[in-house]
Amino acid sequence: MTIDSKKTDTSIEELVEMTTEIDPDLVAICNDLGSQTDEAKAIYMTSRNIARKLVGDETPEDRVKQRCVTSTGDPAVADIMRFVNDPINAGVEAIRKGAPILVDINMVKSGITKRGHNCEIICVLDKDEDAELAKKYGITRTAAGFLKCKDILEGSIVAIGNAPSAAFAVCRMIEHGIKPAIIVGTPVGFVNAAESKEVVRGAPVPSITCVGTRGGTPMAVACINELVTIANED
Repeated sequence: MTIDSKKTDTSIEELVEMTTEIDPDLVAICNDLGSQTDEAKAIYMTSRNIARKLVGDETPEDRVKQRCVTSTGDPAVADIMRFVNDPINAGVEAIRKGAPILVDINMVKSGITKRGHNCEIICVLDKDEDAELAKKYGITRTAAGFLKCKDILEGSIVAIGNAPSAAFAVCRMIEHGIKPAIIVGTPVGFVNAAESKEVVRGAPVPSITCVGTRGGTPMAVACINELVTIANED
């Protein structure tokens, strides 16, 4: 079967269809730095208003929970999130200082907003491109990547959305006195994910994690992006 590739006179304007009704009031109050069009702003604020009703809106922690609920479409994730050692203030301060953001995979790097901060976003996989260190010691590439970043880990922002081994590696470096400003740790899966997040919560650094096997890139990205939003407020 072939596809008819004949040209038509259909214009872009005829193909555009809005995915949500645009409320000017929602657009006006949108503070999401990743939403650059009126349609995106309306979608974000509509979803955010629903999340506020589901989660509550009393504390900065509630705001991070709202964003995670919105990014996952799962209201239950609010109940499994944990905030240790005042991570909101620590994360906001680090963002305002322009601390590097070290992430475990490129999906996390791609999802973090590039607006509203001067932080360099570094995927640690790029630090061990040939997997030289990983092969030498028989460890995962993400763990090796964080080890390669040991000289810039101090005072950095760590965001791990996928790899439990990366969380273990960072915590190992913390045991040796190298402390990031904050760890956002939401590794997902059935092998070591829950255990790695428990170790992060026990580390003497500010952290945002979730309990159990759930998590993933959307949650890690949501946490960082909300911290950026808060950092841009007076």
